[in-house]
Amino acid sequence: MTKRIKLRTILVGGVITLLFVVLIVRVYFVQVANADFWLGKAREIWATSEPITASRGTITDRDGNILAMDAPAYTVSINPDVLHKLNLADRVVDKLHEVLGKDKAALEKDVNAKRENGEYVVNREIRSEGWKIDKELADQISEFREELRKETGQREVGIYLMNDQKRYYPKGASASHLLGYVQKTGEAVYGIESLFDDQLRGQNGYIKYEKDGRRVQLADGEVEYQPAIDGRNLTLTINTDIQYYVEEAIKEAYQKYKPKSITAIAADPNTMEILGMATYPSFDPNAYWLTKDQAAFYNNPVKMLIEPGSTFKIVTLAAAVEEGVFDPEEKYVSGSIKVAGSTLRDVRRGGWGTITYLDGLKHSSNVAFVKLGYEKLGADKFREYVNNFGFGQPTGIEQPGELKGRVDFHWPSEVATATFGQGRVQVTPIQQVAAVAAVANGGRLMEPHLIKRIEDPVAKTTQVIQPKVIRQVISPESSKKVGEYLEQVVSDKVNGTGHNAYIEGYRIAGKTGTAQKVTGGSGYSSNKFIVSFIGYAPVDNPKLVVYVVADEPNDPTVGGGVVAAPVFRSIMEKSLKHMGIMPDISESEEADGVVRKKSVTLPDVIDKKVTQAANEMQSRGLNFEIVGKGKTVLQQIPKAGVTVPDTQRIYLITEERKQMAIPDMNKLPLRDVLEVCSLLDVECVTEGEGYVVSQEQVTEGGATVLKLRLEPPDGIAEEGAGDETVSDGATSDLEGGGEESKEGTAQQAPEGEGEATSPPPSE
Repeated sequence: MTKRIKLRTILVGGVITLLFVVLIVRVYFVQVANADFWLGKAREIWATSEPITASRGTITDRDGNILAMDAPAYTVSINPDVLHKLNLADRVVDKLHEVLGKDKAALEKDVNAKRENGEYVVNREIRSEGWKIDKELADQISEFREELRKETGQREVGIYLMNDQKRYYPKGASASHLLGYVQKTGEAVYGIESLFDDQLRGQNGYIKYEKDGRRVQLADGEVEYQPAIDGRNLTLTINTDIQYYVEEAIKEAYQKYKPKSITAIAADPNTMEILGMATYPSFDPNAYWLTKDQAAFYNNPVKMLIEPGSTFKIVTLAAAVEEGVFDPEEKYVSGSIKVAGSTLRDVRRGGWGTITYLDGLKHSSNVAFVKLGYEKLGADKFREYVNNFGFGQPTGIEQPGELKGRVDFHWPSEVATATFGQGRVQVTPIQQVAAVAAVANGGRLMEPHLIKRIEDPVAKTTQVIQPKVIRQVISPESSKKVGEYLEQVVSDKVNGTGHNAYIEGYRIAGKTGTAQKVTGGSGYSSNKFIVSFIGYAPVDNPKLVVYVVADEPNDPTVGGGVVAAPVFRSIMEKSLKHMGIMPDISESEEADGVVRKKSVTLPDVIDKKVTQAANEMQSRGLNFEIVGKGKTVLQQIPKAGVTVPDTQRIYLITEERKQMAIPDMNKLPLRDVLEVCSLLDVECVTEGEGYVVSQEQVTEGGATVLKLRLEPPDGIAEEGAGDETVSDGATSDLEGGGEESKEGTAQQAPEGEGEATSPPPSE
């Protein structure tokens, strides 16, 4: 028995010893012989990597106002397994439908999502409505989640909000076509965002480190770090205020005339920096998916090909002046002209008789420009100027997909119709602006620009985009003459087709355009038109060129002078005043021997932000003063709707009276002085009558007293006395043969007259 026990003990001991030997050998091979291999495998398990997202570069206007930036966002996801265990699926579907607007059927599919084994999935993102949502929506989701937690007593209720970031456009739809947008997937689409995507995007970084089972970084573990490289920041040439004027003006015209689209561009002719550029209808880049009409995304300034109509006559005129073949006093017979068997007509059948070429310009006579371009210049010289003005080639503006247009007139009738902007010449709006800017600035064709600066925040460098002269097209002397001729198109309220663009106190040069649209083949529509107006100011020192073009307004009887010229006038007047270029109007005007003061009716700016109120006052050329340090206008003196002399100071009150200092009331009438004193709760003592010429603030008996000395107005009319009523002489373009309603190619002739309906394709 003892022997048997000893044998068993030896056997067990031997087995245990053998096992230890095997274990030691195994440990040797693992930790010594194959140590590097297994250490690598361990590090793979320990190691983790987290991305470091680069910030996309900001886009600002020329004054630093942000147009595009990265902003915090949140992505909603759910755990269908938890939702069904807690019986919350239906409630979550209803709430997410209410907050995110996603279809209930799609949400039910999300909350019922299962794996192949039939079990519910544990994570499901709500795409795309719940992807990268704003904080406002995220807060609603968070509140709902807290409500479920309280009801169920569970911390885990199956709804998650993940931190994210998205592209945000603070000004909404403003400048959307030129900016483009970034999709939720991170793909840049259209505009500056797309063209400069490589520079704006930057480069993501990462951090790799070793962790324990609780994902806590090991103190002595290896760390690999690659910092993110933020994208470059772009400063545009756009002026936010002028951009606003452009967008408001075209939106108003769109609502009135319902064209397919309306586009406007405002630029500095001396540098060709774009100050404002917009198309309507538009879209909101913050919610691009809500815009279903793909036409709203079309960037008309660089992609819209049009027969420009009479605005193109500026090119013909400039070439004729430069070559010395335009004599404003020379006479010709208007009405019609035959070119190689085709009869081309003026809009006014029969014309205006024998008139001067300057009158032909004012009337926008097609015959005058056929004679100038086709007969006097000749086809080769005319084509040379068209090419030199930049037509038929991209301008180089920083926008993707710019079209080069088409200039391929060859036959006599094609050359003739091209002289007044129809037929075998098609241009983009930006080409038109660049060409007319060259006429305005002394003859220099400039490359248009939207980018002013590119800043690299990592390298701390800034690239400044300088104005670029492409070529000298006409001489400064010819430029000056053309401006003076075009000024008469606007200033002549009887014969000038552009009289609706007239702005009192400014010298405006401009030209209307009304071009028939092609309706298949080579035929032209009798009721579909492209109407436009282009011009610049001030004529003697141009600071702004503005082009407005509307595609098919709903009234076929209106032309560029009725539709586009008022839009031009609104943009030009507000923009010039914003730029500090005030109208040159004498203080008094004499009519019927009576001296009258220039007056203006005050707008209502109460409850508006100070910046908005200031812009509105500036756009009207008003002399105003902001009283107080508040951010919102609480009261204005004088009140809205009151008519006052344009030199009178307007007070915008932004604080309660106890916090305000007494403003300067020089030249203020007694009535308004008393209102200001009442508002400030200040005792007012006056001496004399009329308007304030001096003021003194003193303290008497512990109270503030304001002593004012007034004197008679000396040529300043009291309100309501001698207010001037100004008529801009606006009439329909068709009255008196003013605007060309069916301008362009040869018109359909009555049967038997033998006149061509359109230029023949070959001759």
